[in-house]
Amino acid sequence: MSDQLPTHAGPFALGTFTADEAPGAFTAHETVGAFPGLVAGARVRDLSDLVPTVRALVERWDAWLPRLHELARSTGGDWHELAGLRVLPPLEPGQILQSGANYRKHVVDLVAAEKESVHGATPEEARADAEKMMDERVRNGVPYVFLGSTRALCGPYDDIVLPALGEQHDWELELALVIGKPGRDIPVEAAMDHVAGYTISNDLTTRDRLYRPDLKAIGTDWFTAKNADTFLPTGPFLVPAAFVGDPDDLRITLRHNGVVRQDESTKDMIFDIPRLIAYVSTTTTLRPGDLLLTGSPAGNGAHWGVFLRPGDVVEAEIPGLGHQRNTVRSHA
Repeated sequence: MSDQLPTHAGPFALGTFTADEAPGAFTAHETVGAFPGLVAGARVRDLSDLVPTVRALVERWDAWLPRLHELARSTGGDWHELAGLRVLPPLEPGQILQSGANYRKHVVDLVAAEKESVHGATPEEARADAEKMMDERVRNGVPYVFLGSTRALCGPYDDIVLPALGEQHDWELELALVIGKPGRDIPVEAAMDHVAGYTISNDLTTRDRLYRPDLKAIGTDWFTAKNADTFLPTGPFLVPAAFVGDPDDLRITLRHNGVVRQDESTKDMIFDIPRLIAYVSTTTTLRPGDLLLTGSPAGNGAHWGVFLRPGDVVEAEIPGLGHQRNTVRSHA
């Protein structure tokens, strides 16, 4: 458990817990003794007498939400001190959908750097061209989304275990949403009705394994670069959408060994949450419990020329959703 108790917006949040306090690299469904919990401040009400998992609860979100309000005010049931529990990922998602290149400043930096180094543009020319490209993308473009593996999940205080292959292990902090209502071909104006709540995800990437030198024509190898065990610290909580406020105005902050590396508002997203939901639902039916990551702002390790090493500490925070603190260790 973290030295500092995570805080959540609103009267309650949801999570998955176990009495085992030792850090590790297990997903919620692989951990013996895990139970769904309703978090009210510093206490957690064990919900396993009512529902087997948080995922099962989210699958009947509209029916459960009024009951959760009642339970948060009640003293009945089996309550634990949050400080005495190990915090796991808040739920085992159905799909993990991940948005790439979705923060304007981040993408402008990348495009401008390429125009300078590859095409010989001046810094002013490069940035102006990149800004024009982003304006056009907002008007006529579509999001870029790929799938992640549930096996990459780990808890918000678990160790990040670096894989044996690769050297450039990077961070990418993101606001993530959990779907609470099924749908296909969801219109933009109805998209927010499908959101149950929000959590924090850190989408780690091994940069030097992102491109396959033996298969250059195929492009990026997202599976290898992003889906190592523990490469998706998620949580601590699922906070209901009604408690979070405006998801397009949340601060995303990541510190690496105490140094602020990412610090940006979700206002900088190129495609907002309704457009992301509408886009992905044209391809796949969204179901309750699906996890959608909304992209990461500027300030990853590649930008700073600094990558994760054993012993590093990564701290992440989004107001109202709590915080993460992960220590990095070697696979050996």
